[in-house]
Amino acid sequence: MLDQLGDSPTFVAPGSRVAGDLETLGPLVVCGSVRGDGRVGGALSMAAGSEWQGEVHAQAAVIAGRVTGRLVVEGKLEVGETAVIQADVVARTIAIARGAVIEGAVTVTSGHPVLRFSERRRSEESALREDSAIRKIAAGFAG
Repeated sequence: MLDQLGDSPTFVAPGSRVAGDLETLGPLVVCGSVRGDGRVGGALSMAAGSEWQGEVHAQAAVIAGRVTGRLVVEGKLEVGETAVIQADVVARTIAIARGAVIEGAVTVTSGHPVLRFSERRRSEESALREDSAIRKIAAGFAG
């Protein structure tokens, strides 16, 4: 996930809660919770266990957490197996992992069918490295 974000992502760290509207010019990584509307000028990445309540617009998105409200993605939306989306969803293309839950209207603007896939399990070592990297980066912003 980190290698797809590009430069200078904004982080909502694990355990953090943001209340109010949120706007970023670039990518956003959510590991905590957001309550409010959002505009993400890059890719939105939501970790398993993260939450967003409100309407969110992003250029692209990978969702593994919970979204309640409305989700609008200009490009590709990837919905992971741990995702629970209780929202209307609009995206150019959509890929949904087996096990993901979407409750709401789904609109694909490209006209392509929704792609279904099975997530490959990440190794425990890989998951620990990624979690550690996210925590280090988030701690650097807090300090």
